[in-house]
Amino acid sequence: MKNKYHNLISQTFDFPQEGFNVIDNQLYFHDIPLMDIIKQYGTPLKISYLPKISQQIQKAKRYFKVAMAKVDYQGDYTYCYCTKSSHFSFVLEEALKNDIHIETSSAYDMEIVKELHNRGLLSRDNYIVCNGYKRDLYKEYISDLINDGFINLIPVLDNKNELDYYEQNIEKKAKIGIRIASEEEPKFEFYTSRLGIRYKDIVPFYLEKLKGNDKFEVKMLHFFINTGIRDTVYYWSELSKCLKVYCELKKVCPSLDSLNIGGGLPIKNSLSYEFDYEYIIQEVVAQIKEFCNNNGVEEPNIFTEFGSFTVGESGAALYSILDIKQQNDTEIWYMIDSSFITTLPDTWGIGQKFIMLGINHWDKEYQRVNLGGLTCDSQDYYNSEAHISQVFLPKIEITPDEEPLYLGFFHTGAYQESIGGYGGTQHCLVPAPKHVIINRDEDGEYYTSIFSKEQSWKSMLKILGY
Repeated sequence: MKNKYHNLISQTFDFPQEGFNVIDNQLYFHDIPLMDIIKQYGTPLKISYLPKISQQIQKAKRYFKVAMAKVDYQGDYTYCYCTKSSHFSFVLEEALKNDIHIETSSAYDMEIVKELHNRGLLSRDNYIVCNGYKRDLYKEYISDLINDGFINLIPVLDNKNELDYYEQNIEKKAKIGIRIASEEEPKFEFYTSRLGIRYKDIVPFYLEKLKGNDKFEVKMLHFFINTGIRDTVYYWSELSKCLKVYCELKKVCPSLDSLNIGGGLPIKNSLSYEFDYEYIIQEVVAQIKEFCNNNGVEEPNIFTEFGSFTVGESGAALYSILDIKQQNDTEIWYMIDSSFITTLPDTWGIGQKFIMLGINHWDKEYQRVNLGGLTCDSQDYYNSEAHISQVFLPKIEITPDEEPLYLGFFHTGAYQESIGGYGGTQHCLVPAPKHVIINRDEDGEYYTSIFSKEQSWKSMLKILGY
């Protein structure tokens, strides 16, 4: 019978596939032998494979270049990295190798901008798109950087009153953006996003506050919806509304030349996942051009702010199975050596699914299991994948003579560390795992380095005041 774990995966998916392969019944991630990494560093373990970041950026740039060429698009394309997806220095350093720009969302982001500039990684000519609802400190840092000569720093107005601060504190002529308060998808709890200025107020606001104002040059209209870029009636409808506002504003605001369509390109969360990036990007570019041409308006420069798409597929979390618990006649629990709540909070908070695979024992039979975390919270579990409401893993026994079962969650590089409170205290004081960076040298050989050790009890007790 073909009831081995390897048979299950190869019969369920088109396998092997990009990023995943099995040699001698052990899983390789981007041709990295994960068992070698585990033997060197142990588990639980977070890994970041940096070359994937550059690959994603170049992929998106290529798609937009081809799409623009096909329709003879006259505007430019600018790739911005959305820093809130992962603020780590190694992520920004890798991303900025690819001639990109950045989007920020908070005051402390601006301190990162200064540090990147001091390191020579970010120039005063780079675009820095400043989003979010801004408290005074954020606006102060924005004003300081503009006054310091960051000529392409663009604060995107989230509300009408935000402009007043810049009027008083910016000393040089500054570029300005305006964010549209897009409508939420029909099944959402609210009709309209809390962020941005509503559609019908944008042109009147410009005419009242910005037209003829020598201090500010409106350059960008910003559009983003929470579902991201999808081939749905909702997305195309909201894009059409946005383009209508862009054309109306452009006719009274000659300086406007850029449309920021935000982020939202999805990443693979299952080995069965399929998304036609080439088609969707070509359709977005074609619709922008057609709408503007039909309205007698030059097509805008296009900005994107891809965060998860940039960094998500570079990350993975590796665990070992500590114990097997048969809690009733049908439920088998594999207990991992960490916690989902603390290391992969999206699985707990929003029911996010990631690619989950066993790392070794691919030659063994498989069985249906539930995965349990170490905390005492009843929600600390993982028992369904994106393609099926079950989890299957190799059937093992916990004995001194048998190699433990290791498993990995892949494409976890976006948001998990920041949402989980990296470096702070975790639920049940479960320590943050060791974090290892994997890169390649000029000859293509991979090498590793430790970014952070497993969190110590001393650091936690210090935070707690002991």
